[in-house]
Amino acid sequence: MSGIQLTSNKSEAAKVGNSSAPWQILLNHKALRQWLFFLLVSTSAVAGISMMTHILKANGLTGLETTLLVLFAIVFSWIVCAFWSAVIGFALQWLRIDPLSLKRNLALPEDCGAPMQRTALVMPVYNEDTRRIMAGFETCLRQLAQTGHLAQFDMYMLSDTRNVDMAQAELDHWHAMQQRLGELGKHAFYRRREKNSERKVGNLKEFCQRFGYRYEHMIVLDADSVMSGQAMLQLVHSMEQNPKVGLIQTVPIPVRQTTLFGRFLQFASELYCPMLATGLSFWQTDSANYWGHNAIIRMDAFMQHCGLPRLNGPAPFGGDILSHDFVEAALLRRAGWDVFLLTEVRGSFEEVPCNILDYATRDRRWVQGNIQHLGLLTGSGLHLTNRLHFLFGALAYISSLLWMLMLSLSSADALIRATTDNDYFTQTYQLFPNWQVAETGLINALLMCTVVLLMFPKVLGVLLALKQRRAEFGGARALLSGALAEALFALLIAPLMMVYHAFFVLSVFLGYQVSWNAQEREGRMLSWHEAFKRTALASAIAVLWAVVTYLFAPLMFWWMVPVFTGVILAAPIVRYSSSLELGRWARLHGLFISPSEAVEPSELKQLRLRLANMPQQPSQIAFTPILPTEQWRDMPMQSFDTADTPEVLVSVNR
Repeated sequence: MSGIQLTSNKSEAAKVGNSSAPWQILLNHKALRQWLFFLLVSTSAVAGISMMTHILKANGLTGLETTLLVLFAIVFSWIVCAFWSAVIGFALQWLRIDPLSLKRNLALPEDCGAPMQRTALVMPVYNEDTRRIMAGFETCLRQLAQTGHLAQFDMYMLSDTRNVDMAQAELDHWHAMQQRLGELGKHAFYRRREKNSERKVGNLKEFCQRFGYRYEHMIVLDADSVMSGQAMLQLVHSMEQNPKVGLIQTVPIPVRQTTLFGRFLQFASELYCPMLATGLSFWQTDSANYWGHNAIIRMDAFMQHCGLPRLNGPAPFGGDILSHDFVEAALLRRAGWDVFLLTEVRGSFEEVPCNILDYATRDRRWVQGNIQHLGLLTGSGLHLTNRLHFLFGALAYISSLLWMLMLSLSSADALIRATTDNDYFTQTYQLFPNWQVAETGLINALLMCTVVLLMFPKVLGVLLALKQRRAEFGGARALLSGALAEALFALLIAPLMMVYHAFFVLSVFLGYQVSWNAQEREGRMLSWHEAFKRTALASAIAVLWAVVTYLFAPLMFWWMVPVFTGVILAAPIVRYSSSLELGRWARLHGLFISPSEAVEPSELKQLRLRLANMPQQPSQIAFTPILPTEQWRDMPMQSFDTADTPEVLVSVNR
């Protein structure tokens, strides 16, 4: 798959030029792509910030308004980055141009041929639903068997389960699965650690040190991951064809959702994520990010350069590296390996939390891990793109706190102005009054620009789906109705998610730690008690805020009605969006129809049938799962004070 290679010098660009347009030759230079993206973002951000500056300066900047301007500059720049990534992704997908090679109609080969190198599929698990992980594991293994190339693969379930009953259930289900697999079971292995030190990082590290010598690559799966055999072969083929590549990340699409909230997330991800990922892949080029699963990694590169140290200092910046995936991608890139986001691979799936509270709980873990990355921004030898990954990952959550502060300061400013007499003569000998100036035109223009930046990517995603995939979404009518409902529901829950994220960010900076437990993935209806318990305080504050604003600054109140509504009605929103009944109603009436539902992929059908026919409690048999012969290889500990050297690439390129 030479299509994922980028030209990096004039001679290579000249070769591409024989069959490429001038703009393709130009943009095949990595630096020019990134400068183009920077130019688009910086120009748009400066324009918006200038408008806000003129609005606030009209009557003289107060200290409060200066703070508001700084917050606005950060948040607006963040929005602009997401906007231009979406626009670039839309243009490339509309023209069917591969974001890495910039070639037209680049298609992944249907038959990749037999892999030349051996690959391990690894699935780390921790206190998970035993039946679900076994069904997913067996589905992936049988998918590979159907390709006819299972001989070059082995699959490992790496258990860190602490619950004794769950651990026994894993063994029981493992034995039952081995009986079903027959000869295929020779390629399946189960290992449970006695001590789960360093969480998932330590789990994968121990596997690599004990068994990594047997494999050239490993495909990392999450406990809820499902991948088609064809997708896994395409990843292996891509690694074999590109010896400078250390990691390739796919775009995992959420599936199997039954609640209303889960189906909303599933629909939105399918509609917008491929387009956004295409834009990211264009400007990230060979310095893409790693999302922790549904990706393939070169074993030697990972073992030599991804041994993660314990960071000095207290939380949130010290201790074990929590969100390890971003850091591992940065270390691979620092060592000279390419890291790609391959957006054209189909058949890469995951599952997401089924209700708002479980979704927020998962985000709570990510908030702490991503904020920790801010302490690595000055790490030695890291590429600028990887530093941006660290910064953007943290901003994804910190921006909620900034939005909250902006709304609070704006309300405070409006209340101060409403309760303070205007002083038009601020100097002792002043001939003419200082009339208050209202920049109504600029205010409306800036508001419209912000709405466009936030909503236009959704419009682009719908246009793209109408042109290329309307049948996959159940037809144009189902697609349009689903997109409209998604936009309205996203607007309704956005204030509540802002409140949660702002609280999580504050908690991290105040030193509160989070427990990393297994997440709830199967659909469940939340009780009123649970819904009120997690929303009552925020709703009460929102009611008080709304009343005070309405009494003293009614104009400000009407602008903030969407924010107040989402938070005041948080409990019923949380409860009813977790409804399985409403989820079934939505599917019956063609709302939030996703491609995986319109035409069920074979791997998801196999998973569904396997779950339906899997026994609840297999017979208990005392046995010890057989593992391959160990050959220990240490993973060197990396440092962020001194840059790593690309020793592996020296030998590859020699």
